[in-house]
Amino acid sequence: MALPIGPYSGTSSLALVARASAFTFGLVYGSVKLKVLQAKKKSPAKAHH
Repeated sequence: MALPIGPYSGTSSLALVARASAFTFGLVYGSVKLKVLQAKKKSPAKAHH
């Protein structure tokens, strides 16, 4: 993914904050998803949405 050269070239504080929060969200989402999958594995999967 190429970043555009200019005010949003990836060095602005806004871009850094956005990248950090996206990374944090990815970590949190990943761990929650993992926990849900592990919980589903342990209990019989009869609760289907």
